[in-house]
Amino acid sequence: MTPTPAEARIVDALAEIYEGRAGRPYGLARINQRMHAVQAGWLARAHGGGPALVVAALLHDIGHMVHDLGEHPAARGVDDRHEKVGADWLARMFGSAVVAPVRWHVAAKRYLCATEPGYAARLSPDSIESLALQGGPMRADEVAAFERLPYWSDAVALRRIDEAAKDPDGPCPEFRSFTPEIVAALRAV
Repeated sequence: MTPTPAEARIVDALAEIYEGRAGRPYGLARINQRMHAVQAGWLARAHGGGPALVVAALLHDIGHMVHDLGEHPAARGVDDRHEKVGADWLARMFGSAVVAPVRWHVAAKRYLCATEPGYAARLSPDSIESLALQGGPMRADEVAAFERLPYWSDAVALRRIDEAAKDPDGPCPEFRSFTPEIVAALRAV
């Protein structure tokens, strides 16, 4: 799928962020933001996700790179609300099928901690650290409200991908290898 000039500019802008700003560490993990992003996109693709889920997985943490709170604000007790920052930023280009899972992927962590026995015990150290800042496991009323959100199940799928995409020895494709999915998601708006 050949991008139009406008689509190519968007791919270039996203690639610039991930090639230029994503080299910093990803929380407490032994990988950087770029590795986490491309592993997440690769995992979504490998599990048969459509273009919107692949792009949501690839870009789900872009909020960490477009805010001005510095590196690892959770260590300072600050919730950077990267899910909202990122979703709002992406909404200028993509539709709800990409934006909603990004917006709700932190809520999905809280949801899984409340509904899936043992999930919280499997969280990575950085996810445990941020969970308290993000509200902890959901209450029953929050679970019910979450399950009424559009794309909530995609947010849960994204959350599972997010936790799995922290392997320092995992796949690390080039960011631009996701151009076909990015273009397809742009065209789905």
